[in-house]
Amino acid sequence: MTTKKSTLSRRRFLQGISAAGAAAMLPCGLLVPAGANAAPFNAADYQVFRNACPRNCYDTCSIKTYVKDGVVQFIEGAPESTFTNGGLCVKGYTYGRRIYSPDRIKYPMMQDGRRSGKWRRVTWDEAMDRIARKILELKEKDGSLLGLGLTKYSGNFGITNYGVEGMMSSLGYTTRFVGTPCWPAGIDAQNYDLGNMWCNDPEDMVKAKYIILWGANPAWCSVHSMKYVMEAKRRGAKVVVVDPVFTQTAAKGDVFWQPNVSSDGALALGMARHILDLGLVDADFVKNHSVGYEEFAAYLRHNVTVEWASELSGIPAQEIREVAEEFATAKPATVWIGYGMQRHTNGGASVRALDALVAMTGNVGKEGGGARYGHLQTWGFNYHAMIQKQPEGSVGFVGDAAKGEFDFTSGSGNSYSDRTVNINKTAQSILDAKDPALKMLWVSCKNPLAQDFDRNKLEKAFDSLDLVVTVDQFFNETVANSDIVLPVTTLFEEWTVNVSYWHYWLGLNEQAVKPMYETKSNIEIAAALSKKMNELSPGSCTFPQEIDTREWLEKEFNQGVYDLFGIKHWTDLKNGPVKARLTSSAAWNELKFATPSGKYEFKSELCEQNGHKALPEYKEGRKGYDKFRLLTPHTKFGLHSQFVNLDWMHEYNKEPYVYMHPQAAAEKGIRDLDMVRVFNKVGEQKVRVKLTNNVARDCLLMYEAWFGKGFDFNVQNLVDDESADMGAFKAGAPGVAIHGQFADIERA
Repeated sequence: MTTKKSTLSRRRFLQGISAAGAAAMLPCGLLVPAGANAAPFNAADYQVFRNACPRNCYDTCSIKTYVKDGVVQFIEGAPESTFTNGGLCVKGYTYGRRIYSPDRIKYPMMQDGRRSGKWRRVTWDEAMDRIARKILELKEKDGSLLGLGLTKYSGNFGITNYGVEGMMSSLGYTTRFVGTPCWPAGIDAQNYDLGNMWCNDPEDMVKAKYIILWGANPAWCSVHSMKYVMEAKRRGAKVVVVDPVFTQTAAKGDVFWQPNVSSDGALALGMARHILDLGLVDADFVKNHSVGYEEFAAYLRHNVTVEWASELSGIPAQEIREVAEEFATAKPATVWIGYGMQRHTNGGASVRALDALVAMTGNVGKEGGGARYGHLQTWGFNYHAMIQKQPEGSVGFVGDAAKGEFDFTSGSGNSYSDRTVNINKTAQSILDAKDPALKMLWVSCKNPLAQDFDRNKLEKAFDSLDLVVTVDQFFNETVANSDIVLPVTTLFEEWTVNVSYWHYWLGLNEQAVKPMYETKSNIEIAAALSKKMNELSPGSCTFPQEIDTREWLEKEFNQGVYDLFGIKHWTDLKNGPVKARLTSSAAWNELKFATPSGKYEFKSELCEQNGHKALPEYKEGRKGYDKFRLLTPHTKFGLHSQFVNLDWMHEYNKEPYVYMHPQAAAEKGIRDLDMVRVFNKVGEQKVRVKLTNNVARDCLLMYEAWFGKGFDFNVQNLVDDESADMGAFKAGAPGVAIHGQFADIERA
């Protein structure tokens, strides 16, 4: 293949390896310890508990926790899970520090003046009294509790933590921030095409003959999946990585494409056109298991060429042809669709184009194949903690309310509902809320000031609220903008259960140690609030006032879950995680789809009814409004704003940076490690620059989160809340164009 800006040549790669090899031969013997002996280990000296990582991550690792004298000594990946396979990621291994961090919030505290830092310790009773009285004040003033808002998302995916939503329902009808910033455009796209979001077991990637990792960086974001990618490669599979950044995953691929950002749909359609021209379409699949293929083929013939795709994407036309041919002739072949590539104003349309590429080559429903995005097939719990009834006589919102990712109703039997607003427009939603205005906000499992968009506007929105209550483990930016902070347990201090949206394993989370200090789990906090509410106003809250977290764990199970995982009782999970009993590792293996037609839909009338094109046509991305594209992806040292604050992580991640191409920097008079100002219409951020060829000349890259001592850094200073094209159909609100952002840069 020819190599241009878009690709990394084998020669360049080998030069890098040679340089690394030379460095390895330097005389550094003085830095090598003379010898080391492992401390003797006797498993009988420890109590062993089962835990499950509840973070918002593909891997959802199963954990073995070793406790001695009531203290977590160390953890490891559970060897029973073939996915976790005895190992954890760099973040997971810091859990032992997370629970015992000196920076952890230990007691309920009140702040005298937001952002003042003047915190004082209070009792749980004092905190609950102030909270409960404010809730009752709102109810009396407004005649409802719609002035009370809940913003909560993915900080803890343990199933019982949906008790936060249950707590709100037990108070009455409230205002809920619905939707998700993570993956909604792609969810909608796959629902239009296939009828549901359902991916192959990632462990079957070893059967693939061709793998395209499209906007996915598993070497950082799903380390356990990488072993299946590498095993497939060892067996002869070709690995293509498509990413605007040369990542660690890209370094392990056979081909690296660095397309122009948000041109993914054009690139996929260009491949589809070439496959069509060569007659490499799977005739049986498109004829017998799909609808709308002929219309899609006609669209390709009249609107798409390989040269057009090359011009838009920056990938040489010959390379597009070669990869398209290889993908179409390798059986099975698969595409892993990363969540980052759909965080654009054309993200859903781009995912539909990738789905079509996989479908037209007959790779849907095949082991080792598939358009891999995610699934919720193993999430069939009772959601007992979530489904709570409102008090008698509760008044709420009248009219259509958006549905969230998990669509559960309270069963109250009347016409009232919660008022729903877009979680991706938090600041504007708070400022716009009327009749009644939002005056109190409960924040849990979320750090809006670090993760929601347009932070400057968000501070103004928070300042318009009378009371902000945040439940957290550390003093982060949202806590700084709160009036009350309530200390919450870590995974080692509560009972719950967890499954993945990627793999098919179920893991128990046992309480390995007693809750430290005065921390409580989310459902224990709900019970404490219910007790105070009913003390002040009997009947004002239906949430149970006394709970046993282990009993509430048991209430989440049902026979369907037991049958799916082949266990008789949840206590069987104390022996280790278990995997769903699959008839095939392939999603849609019976080729019966959940679409209105029952077939794969190249042409979706439902998609058209919801305001989009019926066919997976190309949609242009957001127009640039500044000199550089601004990318703010995940760092391997954190999950959103979690982990990055731990002192252990700071040893490896001492300072945030903006990454910039050397030639672009030279044009700006910027040198490596200069302090710079990145700025746009939203705000600005001062940070040190690192020059690297890993990013394109027209891009700036800042990893999304960093907080700790000595640095005032937040990428949300530069990210607005522009919506993605899809997301409202299944998630309740459009996604957000996180990577459809632009900025300029100058020396500070």
